[in-house]
Amino acid sequence: MRFNSTCPQSEVGQEGLMGFIYQGPIISITYVQLGILKTREEDATVSFEIMDVYLNGFETSLESAVCSQERHNDAAWKMYLERRSIVLAFLRTNLSLHLLKRHRKRIELLKKSSFYIEILPKHLALGDQNHLMLPTTMFQLIDPWRYQRMKKVGTTQTKIQLLLLSDLLEQLERGREELVYYLETCNMIAFLSRWNLIKQRLSNLSELMDSFLATLVPGKLYIKHRLVPDVRATKLPHIRLVLSTKMPVVFDRKESVAYKDWATLKWFSTSQQSQHEQYELCFRLLDHGNQKERGHSGILTVTSNTCEIQNLLSDRAYKFTIRRAETYSLVYEQWHDSITLKTETNPDQDMDSSLCEPEG
Repeated sequence: MRFNSTCPQSEVGQEGLMGFIYQGPIISITYVQLGILKTREEDATVSFEIMDVYLNGFETSLESAVCSQERHNDAAWKMYLERRSIVLAFLRTNLSLHLLKRHRKRIELLKKSSFYIEILPKHLALGDQNHLMLPTTMFQLIDPWRYQRMKKVGTTQTKIQLLLLSDLLEQLERGREELVYYLETCNMIAFLSRWNLIKQRLSNLSELMDSFLATLVPGKLYIKHRLVPDVRATKLPHIRLVLSTKMPVVFDRKESVAYKDWATLKWFSTSQQSQHEQYELCFRLLDHGNQKERGHSGILTVTSNTCEIQNLLSDRAYKFTIRRAETYSLVYEQWHDSITLKTETNPDQDMDSSLCEPEG
């Protein structure tokens, strides 16, 4: 094996820089080529190291972004659940179906009730029975014409109150349906985006409920004129006018029974009954057959909650109606309870009819 220098003698000392040539049968490599290969390997190594650093930084940034997004999603979900629970709590308490149904029944009961004007001293509360002890001379001091005008005002105010109650309850029912719709159809993003609208709706419905509850109780009667002429004002204590309500009078269906030629009727009211309260019991024959039977009707004034009516026709249907006797303070009453009872058949009539039947 021989090594020959490819450089002049003067450059032999620089062979480390210029290299030398190995000549053999198989391999011929220069140091220059080895240096280039080495440099390329080093460059590749550096490039891979830079890429690793870049990839590691990208992965870290990606993980941070994912974690940040997850934290954001968790916070949004928590907020959604909290605000959803606020709406659910409002629906279960202020606007529950049971509560709205109870209010609906109460309105229907008020529509069947009787409304009165009460004249009270200013120191007495509504419902206080002590006002019954007021001297009757006070009513003699009130101008009858002005009092009749006030009764018309009371009638109008009562009608407006009943209409307003129905309208407020319908708004509450629609508001509940709207809130239920948001809960059932909106996802998290849609629900949170509408939260300001939902929050305002909750506030409005809360105010509506307060107005409804305040309207349920009849209150002060709004008057524009004095009931007592100025010349009589010094003789009368300070008074105020209010609207009061009495629950409807209803027949006791179990205790009201018709027999052969008489019937016993019983009724009740959930209102506190006065000892001196009077009722009017009306009855009339429904299926009258001749002129004589058409007179089978009448009106009875009763001071108790039971009554027996005698001398009725057998095997006939009678309609009975009960109401409170009308008083000077009544301003509104649109409903009276009625019941239809049929008297029993007279055995003698059955026997006579069977004797008159032709033989087959």
